[in-house]
Amino acid sequence: MPIAPNWLQSLIRTESLPPQFEDLAVTHYLPLADAIVGWAKQESGPLVVGVNGAQGTGKSTMSKVLALALEHEHQLSCAIISIDDIYLTRDERSQLACDVHPLLQTRGVPGTHDVAMGIDLIQQLKARKTPAIPVFDKAVDDRAPKSQWVSFTQPVDVILFEGWCVGAMAQPASALTEPCNQLEKTEDADAAWRSYVNAQLETAYPQLFALMDRLVMLKAPDFECVYEWRRLQEDKLRLRQQGAGIMDDEQITRFIMHYERLTRWMFQEMPDRADCVLELSHDHSIATAKYLKR
Repeated sequence: MPIAPNWLQSLIRTESLPPQFEDLAVTHYLPLADAIVGWAKQESGPLVVGVNGAQGTGKSTMSKVLALALEHEHQLSCAIISIDDIYLTRDERSQLACDVHPLLQTRGVPGTHDVAMGIDLIQQLKARKTPAIPVFDKAVDDRAPKSQWVSFTQPVDVILFEGWCVGAMAQPASALTEPCNQLEKTEDADAAWRSYVNAQLETAYPQLFALMDRLVMLKAPDFECVYEWRRLQEDKLRLRQQGAGIMDDEQITRFIMHYERLTRWMFQEMPDRADCVLELSHDHSIATAKYLKR
């Protein structure tokens, strides 16, 4: 295996990543960075790459590697925007829960993001402006104050827009009839919540996702892995935050149920249209990398 560059070795130490991550990054993430460079050459302005992946798939870490690779290996500046950071504020979701459905208090599903903010951010970056990128503080379940937002000192060449539902499409209406889990069965018996979420994917979100030039998918092998990997994420957060705002297993199970329907739908329909699909194995390694030819 080629020796990992110094910047990658430094990231592995800083993030306390496992030893096998070096091989994964060199074998799959660095070639993806090369592909992004090729895609960028086909655009007249900054390239926008959507990075899709269920909870715990490693999309945020991969995005960091890609950004560093673009900077160090290709001299391209890169901005990372997480769809998590454009969540509606806690108060805005409380109002939505009162007006539409109580389940919309929980962040995550389409309808709980500030789509207009996301569109404005990406459009400004594509216009080579330097807006401040919002930050969502999951420990308090609310948007962080503007003093904590991320600022850029220069225009960027590549924008990585990452998130669990980035690039998602609405389901056929007929698919909404039957509940997919206990949460939907008991708290959304009339399908009002999932119908609202689906309607958002039909109306508001296409304008946001249309700003993407390419789409990369980190595909988990099955939905059961999503539960396990999310638990691992919470364990890491627990160590960093001494338990503040951390979910226990029962809370994680309920939380993930909010994401299950759309995650399973993306597993089904997205691989055929994504520009790159990285198929994950149960041990979190990448089994295959498939690139869509255009």
